[in-house]
Amino acid sequence: MPKMKTNAAAKKRFSFTGTGKIKRKHAYHSHILTKKTTKQKRNLCHTGVVSSVDEPKLLKLLVK
Repeated sequence: MPKMKTNAAAKKRFSFTGTGKIKRKHAYHSHILTKKTTKQKRNLCHTGVVSSVDEPKLLKLLVK
């Protein structure tokens, strides 16, 4: 049986924490930033953790 391939798009967008949780970036922080408040932009720049519901799907894409 061939090896499972890691999904290239998911590989670029997600990374793992030391405890094995999946880190993600926030949406809405790439363009049209002039109309967003400084507080909103500051909160969007931090990383978040993927929801526990979506974690099994991403683990399948990231082959872990």
